[in-house]
Amino acid sequence: MNESPNKRAVIVGVFVFTGLVFLLAGILIIGNLRETFKRKMNVTALFDDVGGLQKGNNVWLSGVKIGTVSNLNFYGKSRVVVSLNIETKAQKYIPKDAKIKLSSDGLIGNKILVIYGGTEKAMDIQEGDTLGVEKTFNSEDMINTFQENNKNLLAITSDFKVISRKLASGEGTIGKLLNDTSVYANINAATKSLQNATVKAQQLVSSLATFSSGLNKKGTLANELTTDTVVFNSVKISIAKLQQIADTASVFITNLKKAGSNPHSSIGVLLHDEEAGARLKETIKNLERSSKKLDEDLEAAQHNFLLRGFFKKKIKAENSNPTQK
Repeated sequence: MNESPNKRAVIVGVFVFTGLVFLLAGILIIGNLRETFKRKMNVTALFDDVGGLQKGNNVWLSGVKIGTVSNLNFYGKSRVVVSLNIETKAQKYIPKDAKIKLSSDGLIGNKILVIYGGTEKAMDIQEGDTLGVEKTFNSEDMINTFQENNKNLLAITSDFKVISRKLASGEGTIGKLLNDTSVYANINAATKSLQNATVKAQQLVSSLATFSSGLNKKGTLANELTTDTVVFNSVKISIAKLQQIADTASVFITNLKKAGSNPHSSIGVLLHDEEAGARLKETIKNLERSSKKLDEDLEAAQHNFLLRGFFKKKIKAENSNPTQK
């Protein structure tokens, strides 16, 4: 009778002990208290805005959790010093020039800190070091950016409305092009003219190609001029002589103009002195009268009986020797 109550007490005690063991294990697992027993080092970072970061949030390196946020304190007027507990086993993977930035665990998850970057030549981070902070966009910055983009989009939309209204009313070059058929007809005619000009340009190019091929054909004057140095030199000498003749003619004309402008020279007298010109004309008339009178005297002499035999012999001699005429 005494064994039964003792047996029940032992069984109850075993169950209570087992429950306490499971309760302690659950607390350790749920509360992640096993992290307390790991060796850690303390580093800091100085933020302008922590964006809702809290004590106990995680610290990540390359997607691996290596520590937690141990404390947050104000520094100065508007900055925050964040203290981090980082596992010492990750120390060799964090250079002194590494940076830290604020991020989130998922799209709308808890805030986390991410350590990244650094150079291989830099020393490993040590206890009490301060990490450089990269400024990141928070939700407020994104909202401000969206608002600015909305303003720009609204301005663009307003401008487009004004442009479309002007186009519809036929204002401007494009508006006239869309609404005025005569403008389109003129542009169409100009396009056709350009096409015709293109065809003529092609014909000109073909003609030039034919001409250039003729230059390469041996025996032609153009080929001789372009390839034969003797012909080229002869043409060059001829051009030089023509230039000399042109220069001489130019000098002669200059001298003639100079003499004609001088009223005391012979040509100047003939050009400017009316009395001398009148005398010259009278002299020429007298010469013409004398010549006519001389012809009449010769005609009369031919009919004179004393000289008639002489002229007959002369005519007969000319008829016998026609080559002497």
